[in-house]
Parts: sequence; structure tokens; C-alpha cells
Amino acid sequence: MKVHSAAGPAALACLVALSGCSPALNWRTVTLEDAGLVALLPCKPDHAVRPVDLGGHKADLSLWGCDADGATFAVSHLRGPGPAEADAALVRWRGAVLSRMQAQPVPAADAATAAEAFAPPKALALPSAVRVTAQGRTPGGTPITAHAAWFGRLQGSEMHLYHAVVYAPAARPAVADTFFAGLALQ
Repeated sequence: MKVHSAAGPAALACLVALSGCSPALNWRTVTLEDAGLVALLPCKPDHAVRPVDLGGHKADLSLWGCDADGATFAVSHLRGPGPAEADAALVRWRGAVLSRMQAQPVPAADAATAAEAFAPPKALALPSAVRVTAQGRTPGGTPITAHAAWFGRLQGSEMHLYHAVVYAPAARPAVADTFFAGLALQ
């Protein structure tokens, strides 16, 4: 994993403005080499790998995550089932994450209640490639808001599936927009 600081004072000023002027968010570009993804994160991430079963498809799930300014930022990646099963796998992954946090859509006054299409450049335009904002609870029962996205891409004959999320006690749309805009497939 390579960590690069944002280049130049102008870039840093722009990122601070985009993040809602929070000095606690030290945005940096992080190359997630195994995933073929570059992410913009506000803190140096930890990395872990664990085996998962995604509807009969066993894979190693790689997770990069860190905490900054009261929020958790994470990106997960796995080499998925074939292209024909990728859409269903993303639906199951999204369902598992939202179910685990007992999620409810955020009211329309606060954010979009329905999932909106999400596909960074080079990602597949899958129906299940979406970004959502939902409210729920941590395993300890504390209220939490998740800004989350799921997407995939075909690289050669191999399918890659991704999940990116910002967990915070309250909705933070400007921070989430900065985070999601910084996801770039290599």
C-alpha cells in the first residue's frame, strides 16, 4: 500500500474547502494495490484480509479503513464471481451491510431516500452499482449514518467488487462527496 500526500498547497486548500473546512480531515491519496483502486482518505488506513462467503462464492475480502473527525472511512474489495453473477453479489453485499446496521433510508429532506447509480470511471454500469445514505445502529446500539457505495469492474476475465463507506453519528454529505469523488479505478 502506498500513501501519498495531496500535491501542493492549492490542492490541499481545495480539499479542505470540499470537506467542509474540517482541520481534522487530512486528505491523502492512497493506492490500494491489491484492489486496483486509488482512494482519497482523511487518515492513514489500516489493512486487513478475511475470508467471506458471498452467496456460495468464497473469496478473500480486503478492507482498508481508518477513523478521523468522529467518522470511519472504509473501502472493501474482493475478487468476485463471474460477470453474470456480479450484480446479484453486489445486491447481497449491500443487503448484508444494511441489515447488519438495521438501516432505514435517510428522510428526503436530508438526502436521497433511494439508491442512486454510482460508477466511478472504468466501473461497470451494473444496476446494483449504487450509492445510498442510510441511518441505523452500531452493534452496541448507537445511532449511526452510513454513506455507502457498491460497484464492480471486469479486469481481463476477473470480476472485482467494491464497497466504500463513511460511517458517522450524523449525515455528512460534503465529507462523503469528497470521499466518493476520490475513488479511482486504475
